[in-house]
Amino acid sequence: MQMNDSQAIRQEIIQKIIEYYHAKFAKPVFVPGKSKINYAGRVFDHQELVNAVEASLDFWLTEGRFSELFAEKIADFLGIEYVFLTNSGSSANLLAFAALTSDRLGNKKLRPGDEVISVAAGFPATVTPILQYGLTPVFVDVTIPTYNIDISMLQKAITPKTRCIFLAHTLGNPFDIDSVIKFAKEHNLWVIEDNCDAFGSTYKGEKTGTFGHLSTISFYPAHHITTGEGGAVCTDDPLLAGIVRSFRDWGRDCYCAGGENNSCGKRFSQHFGSLPEGFDHKYVYSEIGYNLKMTDIQAAIGVAQIDRLLEFCEKRKQNFHEWSKIFGKYPEYFIIPEATEGSDPAWFAFIITLKENIPFKRDDITHQLNTNLIETRNLFAGNITKQPAFLNKNWRIADNLNNTDYIMNNTFFLGTYPGLSKEMIFYVETIIRDYLMQI
Repeated sequence: MQMNDSQAIRQEIIQKIIEYYHAKFAKPVFVPGKSKINYAGRVFDHQELVNAVEASLDFWLTEGRFSELFAEKIADFLGIEYVFLTNSGSSANLLAFAALTSDRLGNKKLRPGDEVISVAAGFPATVTPILQYGLTPVFVDVTIPTYNIDISMLQKAITPKTRCIFLAHTLGNPFDIDSVIKFAKEHNLWVIEDNCDAFGSTYKGEKTGTFGHLSTISFYPAHHITTGEGGAVCTDDPLLAGIVRSFRDWGRDCYCAGGENNSCGKRFSQHFGSLPEGFDHKYVYSEIGYNLKMTDIQAAIGVAQIDRLLEFCEKRKQNFHEWSKIFGKYPEYFIIPEATEGSDPAWFAFIITLKENIPFKRDDITHQLNTNLIETRNLFAGNITKQPAFLNKNWRIADNLNNTDYIMNNTFFLGTYPGLSKEMIFYVETIIRDYLMQI
């Protein structure tokens, strides 16, 4: 079949995009001491650019064909029924938590004053929705060297007000899922699984993000795959799926996709609230919602990225192994991370904690690394209860946060992302070796 003018031009544009990719993004040469070693970054080839341009040429902009395909690919990868794309992982966390406040859940809904078990050694987006909806975070400590929730403290956290557990798999390392789910079932608690740093990790052969009532993913450039900004909420529960969709899409009751009308066949024949009979269903709002959808251009990039997820995860594991060999040479100084029993993490990072009574501090060695253009990061908020925004807020500590405080002062991480090369890792090793030889 002969192409029309627009199809021919489109093919020409795509070919030029491929040429552009190779001209613009050819693999740079690493120069030790002059090239920056990032802790994270986007890794892509021409297909991401092609898809983004294809979506731009469609000019659909909001959710469209790429969004549908991306959500399907995520659902297939996780083996889960419902996936809702969002504009960020933080928005995904907000939506997952907001869904549990819906009146549609009856007596099971979360209410202001209820308590939610979480940890203080993590990223704010796992905690802020709890406060934003007027509930009380109850913080338990973490263990070193897994950096996940100390299961022994769960019993100290529970009260008659406890209604939910909201936890992240720290830096890709799954928390003790069996113990958390068992505890949640015993006490009839909701579980939200923040899978933002762990997309591709497994626990006892099953993928993380499939154990909680709801789970979330982030596609920020530091994460396992990227759409720039972006995220997703996942669930197998049809009721929760409908609620998440509503909260994400302005709070509307209608579930038509963009550009569709009257999918239910009852657009003008229903009665809601105090509205007149037959009020247009497209403008009926059953939740106090937001607009947190992903654009089709972002989703188009995700469609290409997710096809490389397993490859990226394997590279992260390899880089983690290389860091383990390097830091394992200095057991007198460093505590190296360990995977939770039964898990196979797709590590987001390699986390290192300094031992007590050694002749240097965390900030000394990170300064040395950063001076040599090697990026490091602390474990996010450190102890979130000490952050300015969280002072004098309505939270409590179940028992103590001793390990969390130690991490705040003595822990940092290096990247494991697929853009790291053997040359980069070898260079970091020389900087660490030279630094420690001077101690």
